[in-house]
Amino acid sequence: MLRKFVNLDQETKRKPKPNRIIKWGFFTLSFVALTIITQIGGLVMLLAYLSYKFFFSTYKRWTFPLIFCVYYTIASIFIVPKLASAFGREQIKDNEAVQAHSFFYRIANRNYVNSDFHQTIQSIAKDFQKQYPGIKMVYTDANFPFIDGFPLLPHRYHLDGKKIDFDFVYQEGAQLSNLKPTFSGYGFFEAPLDGERNQINFCLETGYLQYEFTKHVTLGIVNPDLTFAQQANKYLIELMASNKAVETIFVEPHLQERLEIESDKIIYHGCGTVRHDDHIHLESL
Repeated sequence: MLRKFVNLDQETKRKPKPNRIIKWGFFTLSFVALTIITQIGGLVMLLAYLSYKFFFSTYKRWTFPLIFCVYYTIASIFIVPKLASAFGREQIKDNEAVQAHSFFYRIANRNYVNSDFHQTIQSIAKDFQKQYPGIKMVYTDANFPFIDGFPLLPHRYHLDGKKIDFDFVYQEGAQLSNLKPTFSGYGFFEAPLDGERNQINFCLETGYLQYEFTKHVTLGIVNPDLTFAQQANKYLIELMASNKAVETIFVEPHLQERLEIESDKIIYHGCGTVRHDDHIHLESL
């Protein structure tokens, strides 16, 4: 009988405590989420945790997230850009002609393209400013710094250093603006007008419910009074299409019709992705 009690006591000790299960479950989810969002965040979190465990465990628990922030900042600013060059990629340089939609796309390392494509982007932006001085090409998601084939979710195609999304150009009244309607840069649709081809309804009615997914990731409408700048967007897309290094452009069919743009490079992306009447998707050769 005594042996049974001893065995039961030993089995109880072997069972993981509920708090420990929750802790490691949260750690695993955080690792996965940071990897999905930033590519390097999960690895940095692991290094930060090991540093905390072996060198700073006597400090308070908030030391761990502080270590993570320090490591992540150092890696993103000083280490990742240098290592990315070994994979043929480089950070997009923000300047007077090209700009990230928000700091998030830079700090999350979602602003990398291959070197040739980077030159193409900068060239198009400079040509665009010759026609519209002061108006920038504003980008959102491009690619991660490392490894062809590593997905930049929720996108299907941003995985080889040759893809990037740009915001449309908007205006306040009659004046062009660098402001954008949403906090994320996505989800503010320029929907079909009466008589225009409505590919959106077709996709939704045939079961592709993810087609308007981006309406859920606006993170808030910040400039609701902005309107689609038709002439400026027509000029921008035609400028992209005329560049020899550009292979493909995604915009919704109704916008191509409305802007009266003819180019073999503008193709319909299919119902399996998301609608492209809130941004321009650009691909290089």
